[in-house]
Amino acid sequence: MVAERANERVCYFDGEIVPESRALVSFRDRSFRYGDGAFDTTRTFGHRIFKLEEHIVRFYKTLRYLRLDPGMAPSEMKRHTEEVLARNLHLLGPDDDYWVFQRISRGLEPAGGDFHGSTDPVLIIDCTPLPIAQRAHYFRDGIPLLIPSNRRAAPDTLSPRAKTHNYLNLFVGNDEVRRRDPNALALFLDHNGNLSEGVGSNIFLVTDGVLYTPQDRYVLNGISRETVLELAAEADIEVVKCDLDLFDAHGADEAFITSTSYCVCPVAAINDVPFGERRIPGPMTERLMQLYCKLIGFDFVDQYLKHLH
Repeated sequence: MVAERANERVCYFDGEIVPESRALVSFRDRSFRYGDGAFDTTRTFGHRIFKLEEHIVRFYKTLRYLRLDPGMAPSEMKRHTEEVLARNLHLLGPDDDYWVFQRISRGLEPAGGDFHGSTDPVLIIDCTPLPIAQRAHYFRDGIPLLIPSNRRAAPDTLSPRAKTHNYLNLFVGNDEVRRRDPNALALFLDHNGNLSEGVGSNIFLVTDGVLYTPQDRYVLNGISRETVLELAAEADIEVVKCDLDLFDAHGADEAFITSTSYCVCPVAAINDVPFGERRIPGPMTERLMQLYCKLIGFDFVDQYLKHLH
């Protein structure tokens, strides 16, 4: 049955588009029990979805890594995603936008069976309003980043390039950081003591006009990160992917993060150490923000800043 309720968001669940209140996951679901699932997410800009195909390509790479078959081709996943978004757009305010998710679990663990067993995968495609007002101050003041005591999972344990539902490694560190400073976000070190990434975000440093970012092997290769790398290449900005430690961070002129929701957002300090370029955003960050806005034909910076009171 196709859901037509105008006052509630809908999602794709178990082969149907249904109201969110009907999309109920069993307590035997393997993703609930073990984090045995994967997801990907993009966002809309001015209610238009951004780089959906690239996100779905990345999603299917994660699924192949997990040996998880969604039972549909990428083109079908794209079609269902576009339909879910279209059916939810009327619920958005004119200055708001959505996160758009594809989520999959390996399925349900049979009662009385061993934990190797599962039913068919459970697929959900949904939309969630972006927390634009709550995050707006970061575009004015910059994001303070703190290093948690736990390290990012090493590539020889579980590849950080796979976007899985098991976020405990990241959430434990982020919770520690938020207890120290409710305004801060976590920036993790990898198992070698180098900068890796945040919860759903990639880090960039700027030193002497050169853009630095960690090696691909130690991070989730964000679509926003790739977008910035492409913009930098087109603008003849030198980019270096390499190991970066706190010495590099504390000697940088400026820094910023990239993510689906933030796009490009300035960093105020790392471990309470500000950067040589004290303005927020720094000149390189501001330039890349402007290039990003031009690419998408939408001023995401203004979208955030207009929510400030």
